[in-house]
Amino acid sequence: MAHAYLDAVKTYLLDLQDRLCQALAAADGSAEFREDAWQREEGGGGRSRVIENGSVFEKGGVNFSHVFGAQLPPSATAARPELAGRSYHAVGVSWVLHPENPHVPTSHGNVRFFIAEKEGEAPVWWFGGGYDLTPFYPVREDVVHWHRVAKQACDPFGDEVYARYKAWCDEYFYLKHRGETRGVGGLFFDDLNEGGFESCFAFQRAVGDSFLEAYLPIVQRRHGIHYGQRERDFQLYRRGRYVEFNLVWDRGTLFGLQSGGRTESILMSMPPMATWRYDWTPEPGSPEESLYRDYLRPRDWLGESSGESS
Repeated sequence: MAHAYLDAVKTYLLDLQDRLCQALAAADGSAEFREDAWQREEGGGGRSRVIENGSVFEKGGVNFSHVFGAQLPPSATAARPELAGRSYHAVGVSWVLHPENPHVPTSHGNVRFFIAEKEGEAPVWWFGGGYDLTPFYPVREDVVHWHRVAKQACDPFGDEVYARYKAWCDEYFYLKHRGETRGVGGLFFDDLNEGGFESCFAFQRAVGDSFLEAYLPIVQRRHGIHYGQRERDFQLYRRGRYVEFNLVWDRGTLFGLQSGGRTESILMSMPPMATWRYDWTPEPGSPEESLYRDYLRPRDWLGESSGESS
């Protein structure tokens, strides 16, 4: 049964990677994804696909990986002692998109499955994933659309599901050392195994399948907007926050590096360029200040607050 679970999820994830790459390359219009297949000495491998220097995407990647081993690293079993002495498989697709135009948000997402086995005992498994949006010059219409699609993906699974995973996303993608969210959130879930495999797998598919509906309309609306050096400089500065989060707080990056994952694929999520400025603050009344004032904090984007002006 455990291998049937793994095979079903892996088939879905490989197809999702194909669909994401096809749609994103079409949206870019001038660049294609190049594939880099790789093997992991300890067990497993994957296929990394990267798009660079396109008309829309300065850099992006959609990675599939399937890694396995006889036992997990001590850092994993310390937090989950029930996994000690178990072999494991971790399979997932992750994606990140860094558009060139500062008016188009960066976006990240992933869907993943983990299963650990030990002879004579029931397998331990769970799903995780989600997606989030990181705008530099946000437009409320875009943020509301993003969250509306996320909620629609969650609604068939319970009235409280969107609110729970939206709040988890706000909490997870929070830069504690900066006192701000990375962006405007979305969905984040982990350790999902309630209600049986089929229900959890259906939810993972709903999240993965809804990403393009959430993101591409925003790309299409914003990628032709004119920008200058000021906007580009701000984009590069804010990309620094993206780097900080991934290297300091992101659990997926940490697990990948500690479990012997392929470093080049794990760090694919990094932007092609980023900058840091000492003690910089936005000008009062500027569009840059609006990002800090109105967007980099948890909000109920689908409630009454979405009608506020900013």
